[in-house]
Amino acid sequence: MRHKFVDEVTIQARSGDGGPGCVSFRREKFIPYGGPDGGDGGKGGDVIVRADGQMSTLLDYKFQRRHEAKNGEPGRGRQMAGRDSDDIVLRVPVGTMVYNTETGELLADLDADAAEVVVAKGGRGGKGNEHFKTSTHQAPKFAQPGEPGTELELRLELKLLADVGLVGFPNVGKSSLIARISAARPKIANYPFTTLAPNLGVVRLGAYQHYVVADVPGLVVGAHQGVGLGARFLRHIERVRRIVHMVTVEPDQEDRDVIKDFKAIEKEMRLYNAALADVPRVLVLNRMDLDFVAAARPRLEKLAKRHKLPFFAISAATGEGVEALVKHLGEAVSKERKKLAKAKPKDG
Repeated sequence: MRHKFVDEVTIQARSGDGGPGCVSFRREKFIPYGGPDGGDGGKGGDVIVRADGQMSTLLDYKFQRRHEAKNGEPGRGRQMAGRDSDDIVLRVPVGTMVYNTETGELLADLDADAAEVVVAKGGRGGKGNEHFKTSTHQAPKFAQPGEPGTELELRLELKLLADVGLVGFPNVGKSSLIARISAARPKIANYPFTTLAPNLGVVRLGAYQHYVVADVPGLVVGAHQGVGLGARFLRHIERVRRIVHMVTVEPDQEDRDVIKDFKAIEKEMRLYNAALADVPRVLVLNRMDLDFVAAARPRLEKLAKRHKLPFFAISAATGEGVEALVKHLGEAVSKERKKLAKAKPKDG
């Protein structure tokens, strides 16, 4: 059974209270002046959010929204400290952004496996009465209470980490392409909106190289304002190194035209996030096995040349032109990775 894709949830997190210090006095035979011996309380548990490369959805947090760490144990007599409480770790997919919903502050962008952030620190344990003995106050009958834990509401927002994002109107063949070039097996059918959640596919080049492609559900006009199914998935192309803009000819829809389609989707991405305009594009005309699609090729080539975009005419169904596209994307991603590696400061 396929797991439901959930990419945004709101949860409550609460760290544990610190345990109270103990008020105790040493009472042993033949030691009439034992004095205070109350131990310290234990620390409350932290709440930690940690990225896990084995996870792909925030589904677990849709049904379990409250997460509380336990309190620290109280101190005891004979200078025995209370036990610190265990931290709780909330595992999320790599690429999850953690926000404080009250302030809107971004607490962490967990963009690497095992990256983590302490979102709620446990309260410190209170000191026992042994700490408050002085020369003038040798029998203190008080101790510190533990510090309270922290409670806050968090918004977890997942942005997929992919090298290449496939965008375009519904039913242009994005799912067919990702199925052709990777092991991903999205639902494919001859009607719009068959893709209800992003699909990730790993494209392998040789024995060691690979890159990740994200198939984003079809966008429509008004997507940046929340129109259509693809609207809420626009965030998943914000991290990609290349955008593959796919178009095709729809002869049964009089209001559709490949040039208009291209301009409409480009406008939606720009209105959603102006920074997307800086992500390099590849323009792809799909379904070249159909004569009426092949007839549109000259127009698309002129458009690509005018916008200085690499252009590929393919058929995801037959495989025509796909190998050249895969190779081009692989080389582009490889160059970007090398550039990024050089830009990173070296340790030491």
